[in-house]
Amino acid sequence: MSSKKNSGDMTELGISFFDRSNVKQETIQVGVGVPLGLERVFDSRCGIGGVYGSWGKSFNNIGLINLIESWLDEFITEDEKMNLSDLGFVSRHHTPLLNESEHLKLEIEVGTRILKEAIECNGWKPSEIEGVLLGISGPISDDYVCQISRQAGIPESALKVSVHKACDGSMGALNLSLNPRLAAPGQVNIAQELLGKKILVGGIEGLSRFISKTRDRNALQLFGNGAGVIGIIPGESLKFLVGKDFEDYDEDGVLAVRMFYPHSRERKPGKSMVEISKDNDSGVRVAGLMHEPMDNSPIAMTGMMGMVKLFVRTGVQVVSDVYNSYQAMMYKLGTPDKSIAVAIAHHANLKINSLKHKQLQKIGINFSMPWLLSDFGNVCSASNIIAFLRQLPLLKPGDHILFDGFGAGTYYDVLAVEMGG
Repeated sequence: MSSKKNSGDMTELGISFFDRSNVKQETIQVGVGVPLGLERVFDSRCGIGGVYGSWGKSFNNIGLINLIESWLDEFITEDEKMNLSDLGFVSRHHTPLLNESEHLKLEIEVGTRILKEAIECNGWKPSEIEGVLLGISGPISDDYVCQISRQAGIPESALKVSVHKACDGSMGALNLSLNPRLAAPGQVNIAQELLGKKILVGGIEGLSRFISKTRDRNALQLFGNGAGVIGIIPGESLKFLVGKDFEDYDEDGVLAVRMFYPHSRERKPGKSMVEISKDNDSGVRVAGLMHEPMDNSPIAMTGMMGMVKLFVRTGVQVVSDVYNSYQAMMYKLGTPDKSIAVAIAHHANLKINSLKHKQLQKIGINFSMPWLLSDFGNVCSASNIIAFLRQLPLLKPGDHILFDGFGAGTYYDVLAVEMGG
């Protein structure tokens, strides 16, 4: 390949996550060494804390193009280059090319450290944890959640829930942990089971491994590694108000994603696309059907306009339904003036989120939807949790928060909660 190189170090400088003063940095000894950065956030008033971060080298938007060209062994044309700054992203993190065993070792170590940090941040002990619920788009192994929980010292008896609903994964996990109405017939009612217990909820996304094998130019530019995990006590530090999950199959494959997890790949009329199975006595898998790429690649996207149409129209409707239920509840409780303090939305990209915000305002729904992840790129199910932790210092006990999750498939999990304290 020709040597068209420009590190991007002096042009279009985006502040790297690793440059933040509170980020704890270390190197995981896999391959040539992989940098890991983690930042803790704890709010004693609300009794909620957690950790978020990323691993791999930080690339700004110019350096990213050079990396992608080296992966593809060909140039990206000017027409193929996205205006990433306008999409809200200035940097993202990628690991070097590793073999399968190295990826497994790396991601188990990353996940283990994140769980340990989240537990310590909340002042808990691993032995006190009774649930771990994680969203993961493309797990490195079927028993990933069980493996990292065991490595972190969490009891075997703790409930482990692995949620595979693409970018909606962590919100699917949070909804399951708080919303007792989501229990499927014949399945454990996860929210009832975990009420009042110390649990960990989040998303861990090793997307470098996932996308480095695709040739889709859009996916290569948008996604990066990221993770976020919070410690909560359902019913105490976070109190469920109203919520909804929704699914609407992506017939056209606007965002086609390969399923790196067990699923029958069957669509049954009138039945949910989500399959729930038990891995063992304490492990539960929640797996969503995806429209998979025809060429068996990890991911294929039709373009930005298709993405907007895919997520905005239905997403606005689901948020509207939950917001209307929220208003009805507030009226019933005699607090009709109580409002949503902030909405924590999945950070797909700034244009999608801004358009969604405008469409909600047009129908009379107006609350803050801050953009908080410019230094990560799209980190799928990790994004809501990272955004929440970055917003946490501005929240106070009694605040009502709307979590808005959506992802390929397509899946939506939207819920309103009250901050405890």
